[in-house]
Amino acid sequence: MTIDNNGATMNSKIISLRMERQCFVNKADESEYINLYRDMQPGQNVYWNGFGEPPTLSFRANFNDVEFNKDRQYDRLLIKGRFGGGNLGWIMPEDMELFTALYRKPLKNPTLTQLQLLELIQSIGPLNIQQMKEETGLLVKEITPALHRLQEAFLIYEDQYDGDWDRGWYRFDEIFPNVNIEKLTRHEALKIVLQRFAYRLVWFDTAMAKSFYKLPEKEIKLAVGELRSDGILISSDNGFMLKNDSELLGNYEPKEMHFVYALHRNDFLYKSHEHILKDYAKELTDGLEYDCEPLQYLLIDGEFHGASVGHFRNGPYDLNDIVCDLPDAEERKSEIIDAVQAVNFGKLPFRFMGKEL
Repeated sequence: MTIDNNGATMNSKIISLRMERQCFVNKADESEYINLYRDMQPGQNVYWNGFGEPPTLSFRANFNDVEFNKDRQYDRLLIKGRFGGGNLGWIMPEDMELFTALYRKPLKNPTLTQLQLLELIQSIGPLNIQQMKEETGLLVKEITPALHRLQEAFLIYEDQYDGDWDRGWYRFDEIFPNVNIEKLTRHEALKIVLQRFAYRLVWFDTAMAKSFYKLPEKEIKLAVGELRSDGILISSDNGFMLKNDSELLGNYEPKEMHFVYALHRNDFLYKSHEHILKDYAKELTDGLEYDCEPLQYLLIDGEFHGASVGHFRNGPYDLNDIVCDLPDAEERKSEIIDAVQAVNFGKLPFRFMGKEL
């Protein structure tokens, strides 16, 4: 690891600039937030207990971004789709061509149910699921997966502009008549989103991009290779960064950071490290006799250093313990507990580092 004349390691510089770029150091105003959201798409709501809620970039805004995104949903400035791995997410409509290129799964072998619903929506839509049930005689459990598959093909669109469950399903081209779903190839789209990914993370490797975007690593490596050939990315310590950031970091002074945030499992930073954090949590909880599924992960001074663990429930979770690998964890105990309580409706964990509270 390289150390500059002021004693700062490259790693400490990367972490500091990453926290700045993701607005953990100085919270984003609405203008910066929109740019931040664009680079971290598709946005998602809070893991497990955010069903039907707007997406959020937790702890990064100087305002209530859930309410802000609720307004953006209502104005169709955020739109819903099925993206990586068939997961629901929210993107800005101006990026629809980009994300259809990344995630569209053409309907090559449609089922009879899929064809029946598609023809119904094309002929008399928009329709909600109850209306489809009445028109076809199909059961909801038959209708729902068929709609999801049509959604992944970007043949239909679910207009969820508020929290109401009774929402209409439209022909995709009726809502987005000017969107050309074949304008970009996936390779071209990857080259665009990877530059955004690199900017917000400062340093990344292809496993991180695969973890977040849920796309084949082989395709990601091809896009990264071309970005290197184009002089946009450079290799750095078994990973990559923007060439401009490599030059910037030379004279960069890391910021003083002292914070603890408990990040949910749909967070951008968690999702881009998910492949590492799953094994990390297992190591921290090995041998525990009580339920110890990771509920939130502890971001402490810019790095992951532990998790709140227990059991997910509708309503307050079972907060069985807080596990942490900081050597001074006891000294920061109250700070860590406060961070966990803040995202668990004030509930106190049952233990800290295995000891009952």
